[in-house]
Amino acid sequence: MALLEITNLHVALEDGTEIVKGVDLALDTNQKHAIMGPNGSGKSTFAYALMGHPAYEITEGEIRLDGESILELEADERAQRGLFLAFQYPHAIPGVTVTSFLRSAINAKRKAANGGEENPIPVKEFRTSLLGAMERLRVPRELAQRYLNDGFSGGEKKRVEILQMAMLEPRIAILDETDSGLDIDALRIVAEGVNALVGPGMGALVITHYQRILNYVTPDHVHVFVDGRIVASGGAELALQLEQEGYDPFLPALAGSES
Repeated sequence: MALLEITNLHVALEDGTEIVKGVDLALDTNQKHAIMGPNGSGKSTFAYALMGHPAYEITEGEIRLDGESILELEADERAQRGLFLAFQYPHAIPGVTVTSFLRSAINAKRKAANGGEENPIPVKEFRTSLLGAMERLRVPRELAQRYLNDGFSGGEKKRVEILQMAMLEPRIAILDETDSGLDIDALRIVAEGVNALVGPGMGALVITHYQRILNYVTPDHVHVFVDGRIVASGGAELALQLEQEGYDPFLPALAGSES
């Protein structure tokens, strides 16, 4: 049994428009999965639905973590169970420093793990962990005292997302087009962070429509996502095929699945 199991997942917007149309996927720790698909194919909707975004309704199917359904859990409860979503466009939170945000998030996770009892991380332990993670992931120290994503460049926002992953230690990290808006140097640094964090304690689902991030984050599995469905799966070589041929060759596979 995989850590995260998604079965026949259907997701609709609030107006009833179906976006995700029956997805099966199994993810485990120590694995890197990539979902590749054109713009508008439903990739981000799929990611948000996994995290419990209230704007998306799961109309059919199941999401199981550790063998238990999480469909009734709110987004924060799913995060406490070990899911993490890195946004394509991270929101700014003026007035809240990166340090304060991370410490609050860690304390919320510790409280949930302690049966609702307060169990704050000691200041010295938090500082040591934060500085170590920032050095390991090459995140400039000065970012820690700035307001979260407020005035950050695209690369800074994505580096701080990876820093959040390192500090919160999720079991499954979902990265929604993390490569969006990055120059080549920032892309490499972010990819190195993902590679450093995936291991026995964490698996990753990288969602993208470009192959370029996969030059640095070599996936174990690649899934082609078209019109709300996974229409093909394979190894890293599938990403190279997509880069060379585009998504058009997979459209007949979609049509065939509907006949």
